[in-house]
Amino acid sequence: MTEIKSTGLPGVLKTLGSMTAIRDTYLVEQSLLRTLGPILGVLETSLYRVDDGGTILRFLNHSRVSVLTEDGVHRVVERVEEVANDREISKEILDLLENVRMLDRPCSRKAGEDLLICHPLRGGRALQGYFVFRRDREVTPVEEAIISGILEVFSNYYALLDTSQRDQLTGLFNRYSLEINLDRLWNLLLMRMRENVAESDRHRRHTPHTYWLGVLDVDHFKSINDKYGHVIGDEVLIMVARLLEKSFRQSDLLYRFGGEEFVAIIAADDFESASQAFERARNAVEKFSFPQVGHITISGGFSGADYSVLPQEVINRADAALYAAKDAGRNRILHYETLIREGILKETPTGSIDLF
Repeated sequence: MTEIKSTGLPGVLKTLGSMTAIRDTYLVEQSLLRTLGPILGVLETSLYRVDDGGTILRFLNHSRVSVLTEDGVHRVVERVEEVANDREISKEILDLLENVRMLDRPCSRKAGEDLLICHPLRGGRALQGYFVFRRDREVTPVEEAIISGILEVFSNYYALLDTSQRDQLTGLFNRYSLEINLDRLWNLLLMRMRENVAESDRHRRHTPHTYWLGVLDVDHFKSINDKYGHVIGDEVLIMVARLLEKSFRQSDLLYRFGGEEFVAIIAADDFESASQAFERARNAVEKFSFPQVGHITISGGFSGADYSVLPQEVINRADAALYAAKDAGRNRILHYETLIREGILKETPTGSIDLF
């Protein structure tokens, strides 16, 4: 008797109802993995997200593990790990994903005594990712139908949520999405900090990224609206958004914060790499010739995403550096911590997160 039979159709419908009651795309992804694991009788499920070219952007791993509590009782706890695309993925997984991409259908391959099984995740006709799990037997026709149905419901609902978190003009993530992702980012930073402490005496193959948050603003945008009208102004914002998207990596996060202001959250190994990334974006806008308007510039400020400081305060720091860039003549992107060291800005007491 399979897990699907023991769960029953009412149970499947109930889990789908719970999933579609969620309003956060990240939590919906978690819900998908939590839903399919018990149905398939497996303790670990993974979701791989890819870009339009098929490059893996990130993957989410959900597992149930037994832990021994202090009172000697074994309890099953759930763990969710979000992994950036720079972490090494096993060759057997990569080969399996490639098979699914080429054949455009579910595939499996032997992995020791078990099977690795992968289903494509589609949005319309486009491949958006993969659902992967491991178990000791092939998927039955009934299970195949259940998995396909749940993945289709998930993809359609995810697309609706994603649309609600997008700016209607530029297509970038909106301010609401930023608030959600800031909480996620800070949780990820805290998790990596704890990993570093736990593994400080061990050799690490992968150095975790540092995150940086930048606030970018179109210079003299009011003058553009006044001279050319709001239609042209909107076109400028759309083209600036496209230029910023091309300048940053697809795994970086870009938001329209409001009006002519944008927020970018990027991963970079050090200050020099982060500074180069923001400078590349500024240079791309400066060199572009906008129809009717000609050349425009952007100014910006950025700060390190410190897990011990409240997210809103990091935005405030980047914003303070942005205003310093405006005061310095515009068309530049300045670093908050550097401005503090040079005495150009004065650091003010801020709220912090009590970690321990």
